[in-house]
Amino acid sequence: MSEKAILALPALAAGMLAGFLACGFLYFLWRRKRRRRIEELTAYLEEVNIGGGGILLQSDEDDLSKLQDEIYKTVTELYRTREMALEAKNNFAENLYNIAHQIKTPITSASLSLQMLQESPSPIYTEQIRRQLLRLTHLEESLLLLSRLDAGALSLERKETDVFTLLELSAEHLEELCREAEVSVEIPEEEEMIIQADMEWTMEAVMNLLKNCMEHTPRGGTVRCAYEQNPIYTQITITDTGSGFAREDIPYLFERFYRGKDAKKDGIGIGLALSKAIIERQNGTLTARNLPQGGACFEIRFYRH
Repeated sequence: MSEKAILALPALAAGMLAGFLACGFLYFLWRRKRRRRIEELTAYLEEVNIGGGGILLQSDEDDLSKLQDEIYKTVTELYRTREMALEAKNNFAENLYNIAHQIKTPITSASLSLQMLQESPSPIYTEQIRRQLLRLTHLEESLLLLSRLDAGALSLERKETDVFTLLELSAEHLEELCREAEVSVEIPEEEEMIIQADMEWTMEAVMNLLKNCMEHTPRGGTVRCAYEQNPIYTQITITDTGSGFAREDIPYLFERFYRGKDAKKDGIGIGLALSKAIIERQNGTLTARNLPQGGACFEIRFYRH
């Protein structure tokens, strides 16, 4: 080895040592930063576990950024799930209260009629008891249907269904009620229009809408149906010649147990909610509004895709 090479060895060794120390220092900084990030994420999760947890700020990207993003996504989903659970719990409590109230009214009425019947036998009290029992039966059926819809246990067989036939059959089931109310139902026979729907349950939904219009139409009035189709959806409108909805009622018409100020005394406030649930389960929408010239309007849309 030459003398020049020998003299360069200390400088080379010093350079290697300096490089090693630099690498060690950088590794130390990396470990400390990584440990700090892990501690931040851990502290954040601990805050979440005790009901806190805000936004964990991050100044730059590092190898834990993806983990942080996934933690945020998971925590956000957990918060959303918790809020939905709380909302469901509150809705259940409110529905339970409304159900108890709805059941109490006909039971009280039937009990009073039975007491009067025992004291003074009369067919009037017998008829009152019969009507209240029918009301309880209808309430039971509606509540069972709602529970099946909520649980996703109601099987809807969507098949090709002709709109005119659907409306005609729905109106036929209400023929006696319309005759008593002296209200007519008009259904034009247009060209064949087919929707994918469960005939039986969709009839139930349409009957509730027709009945609502009929009950709010004065004697001699008319409930009109119309339907049209385009490449996106099939639309069915049901209108009446009554005074229309009270403006303050419109946002709440499809809420369960909601009864507007003009609702019938013996109504239970479930029919419109049922109609909306049945239609929405079949890729449809149901809305309500007032016509410019007066009268109520229900609008159903069944989307093709």
